[in-house]
Amino acid sequence: MSNDFLNVFLNEMKTNVNGFIAVAVTEIESGLSFGNLTIDPSFDPELAAAYNLEVVKAKLNAVKALNLNQDIEDILITLSNQIHIIDISPNKKFMIYLAADSAKANLGMTRAILRKHKSELEKNLA
Repeated sequence: MSNDFLNVFLNEMKTNVNGFIAVAVTEIESGLSFGNLTIDPSFDPELAAAYNLEVVKAKLNAVKALNLNQDIEDILITLSNQIHIIDISPNKKFMIYLAADSAKANLGMTRAILRKHKSELEKNLA
């Protein structure tokens, strides 16, 4: 995997997501952090991703147990002043965890930005 590509991706999120707080890319199976970035020193994106990994694993298991034959595109968690989006790669090997200020973020745009970069990220993390 190209570390340069990952750094470009992290900085693209910081630059293009209105209200950006933090982003982390994590391998689902192992919990290994590929990389993270934050503009808020009190917000630890690697720790947040580790906790939210449990949400992802539980949801993947629920989808499987219910025989839904569906893919999870993303999981949205809305807090009082933040949105957290957990975007899962099509191959289910990694997740992108993104936190943004809900007063500044545009949910549709944020999802579009994640979708735009997700396949390229998947190719480079293989």
